[in-house]
Amino acid sequence: MDKPKITVLMPVYNAEKFVHEAISSVLAQTFTAFELLIINDGSTDDSLFIIETFKDERIRIISQPNKGVAAALNLGLIYANADYIARFDADDICYPNRLQVQYDFIIANPSYQIVGSGADYIDLVGESVFTYSANAQTYEEILALNPKICPFIHSSVLYKKETIVKNGGYNEYAYTFEDHLLWANILSVEKACNLNQSLIKVRLSPDSITIDEKWRTSLFKKIKYAALNQLDISKADGLKLLEIGKKQHSIKIKQGAYYALLGKKYLWNNHQPQKARENLRKTLAISPFHLKNYFLYLCSYLPENLLHLGYHSVKTNFGTQKHELSIYSTKYTNGS
Repeated sequence: MDKPKITVLMPVYNAEKFVHEAISSVLAQTFTAFELLIINDGSTDDSLFIIETFKDERIRIISQPNKGVAAALNLGLIYANADYIARFDADDICYPNRLQVQYDFIIANPSYQIVGSGADYIDLVGESVFTYSANAQTYEEILALNPKICPFIHSSVLYKKETIVKNGGYNEYAYTFEDHLLWANILSVEKACNLNQSLIKVRLSPDSITIDEKWRTSLFKKIKYAALNQLDISKADGLKLLEIGKKQHSIKIKQGAYYALLGKKYLWNNHQPQKARENLRKTLAISPFHLKNYFLYLCSYLPENLLHLGYHSVKTNFGTQKHELSIYSTKYTNGS
């Protein structure tokens, strides 16, 4: 095939449940001048077998031993043939116009280096949870964000390969926030924005290595935020994060964090109090000592207008502009 205009870069590790749907959504794009570069990061399930059932010349597969998402992405940047990279995760779904919309924008606005979008969030079985539109859409709004808040949904971004490569690519010690640290390093000099439309479906899943940050240890958060302030992270700190992450990579913690997040989303972002209570009961059964979830459960009985008034008042008073799903900006199914 001729040189592609876009490389869709998708790392895969043990994503057999979802990878067929993810690949199918890329192949169904209205924009066709792309390659789909899949980095199989040492999968031990049937992911590779499923990938190889697709017979499309636009698909390229590179396999490596399991090294983690950042290493997989850096390898992908080396082998990508296109000048533009569309990031994508193996458990998400692209809308058919995703590539066309972002490509048209970045070609028409060449000063922009990174273009993200909104997303429709779905649960483990594909049911709609809520629609997310980025609080920070313009470049100026992105620069004004609290540094702790990731400005993009990682699997939604399209960026210029040259810009990312010249800034060193993804830091492989920034466990679960390699994208956030990359943006922090380049946004002061490189222009970016989020489009005000949903171009992907993002799947929330207990299989992801990323969890609601409220379930992370204080040491994990201390190291992460220090790295974001310093715009770098040491190997020693990276290994500490990896060790913490492996200890928290348990069914109990993963499922507890997953149901807690669904409970909050059905409470604040898509008011369905019955669904909120169902998920909060599940997380309380798993982890009964997370006291905030009892408070959220009680809040689910408040009238919607009163609930939203209190929520927005808290956001305003504490200046959070909360993007609670920045913790899902890098979702890497069962990865390490």
